[in-house]
Amino acid sequence: MKTTALTLVLIAAATLSAPGMASGFQDRAEVINSTPIYESVNEPRRDCWNEQVGYESPRRREYGGAIIGGLVGGLLGNQIGKGSGRSWGTAAGAATGAIVGDNIDNDGHRTVAGAPRYEQRCRQIDNWTRHLTGYDVTYRYQGQTYTAFLPYDPGRTVRVNVNVSLAEQ
Repeated sequence: MKTTALTLVLIAAATLSAPGMASGFQDRAEVINSTPIYESVNEPRRDCWNEQVGYESPRRREYGGAIIGGLVGGLLGNQIGKGSGRSWGTAAGAATGAIVGDNIDNDGHRTVAGAPRYEQRCRQIDNWTRHLTGYDVTYRYQGQTYTAFLPYDPGRTVRVNVNVSLAEQ
């Protein structure tokens, strides 16, 4: 059994040292710089509110109907009576005509619009956030400077794979 294990070790050593074959190992390299990289992401949200679109408002009063109604009523009342009754007829006709003309012109003092009415209004608001995606890392090994992108902050050193092969002459 000891000879089998020794044979396997010798075969492995011969294979690794054969010309043109590569061998590798891991080492540590000094981190010179580690810069965090962020990605901006928009996660829009909807903002809604109720807005009053109808309301009750008294209509502006018009006086033209009362004036015309009073004149027409006065003329008609003047035609009815005789003597002093004519004056009473004119006054009563003018007053009645003014009231009727005013109600016709101003629609009985009603309002223009109905009760308040609300509608929902909405808008989309941008909501930008930054997410850390990784780090741009600059490191030095054996006097050479290298860069890599890593998903984590490596700290002061990084592990590197070193491959050694025989240079052909």
